[in-house]
Order: sequence, then structure tokens, then C-alpha cells
Amino acid sequence: MSVEVGSPAPDFTLPTDGGGSVTLSALTGKTVVLYFYPKDDTSGCTKEACGFGEALPDFSAVDAVIMGISKDSVASHDKFKAKYNLPFTLASDAGSDVTERYGAWVEKSMYGRKYMGIDRSTFLIGKDGLVKAVWRKVKVPGHVEDVLKAAKGV
Repeated sequence: MSVEVGSPAPDFTLPTDGGGSVTLSALTGKTVVLYFYPKDDTSGCTKEACGFGEALPDFSAVDAVIMGISKDSVASHDKFKAKYNLPFTLASDAGSDVTERYGAWVEKSMYGRKYMGIDRSTFLIGKDGLVKAVWRKVKVPGHVEDVLKAAKGV
């Protein structure tokens, strides 16, 4: 399955860092930056998370919230969030159900070996719950700026 611009964002409830939980539909009325990333505390994922963290005041200024999702456990998210002082929610999709519904669970290949993993993807969801922009196969440099520019236009 894949989520496209103009379609309703699939709703979900997931456990989050700090022992909480988040339901996407509870954020209706806010712009949501939903980004899927492969693994806590790895180089690219750390750069992406820190980039979103540093830009949070700019996202907040346009009434946007940021949420990161990976298959890592809540305990892993807690450590990652504390280590880098990340000021936004990290949700755990251990069963990859939400990741699959958003089309971010894909076959990858490294050194000729094929395996399933998370495709670094970001979804900009409008206040009305509709997907406004989609980035797939994200390259970290410049990505946060691109998402912020799009969020300002929502």
C-alpha cells in the first residue's frame, strides 16, 4: 500500500517515548510532519532527527508538529531522545504495520543481499488530515528545509 498526495492519512495509534501513546487523528487541526526512519542512533537518522529538532521553533511557528517513527522499541527511543535532546515525539512501530500502510516498508539491497527495511520517507499532513506532500528515498542534507518550506505553504 502507498499513501499519495490528496489522500487521507491512514490513522494509527502507537506507543511513544516516555511511555505514552499517540493517535494521528487526535492531531487533526494541526499540520503534522510524519517521518519514517530506519534506526535510532545511526549516522543518517541522527542527522535527520537533530535537523528536525533544531528547526522545531520554525515548524511550531506554522502550527506544525513533528513525529518520527521507526521499528525501534520505546526504550531505544527514550535513549535516543535523551542523548540528542530531541524535542518531539518518537513512536515505535515494532510490528511495522503503520510503516507498511504508508508504503515505507520496502525491499532494500546492500552488498547484493536483499532484505526488508524502512525507506526514509516523510509525509506532510494538513490540518484536515489529508496528505499534502510526500518525500520518499529521502537524502538527509537539505531535507528539513524542504519540508519546512512545504509546511509554510499548507
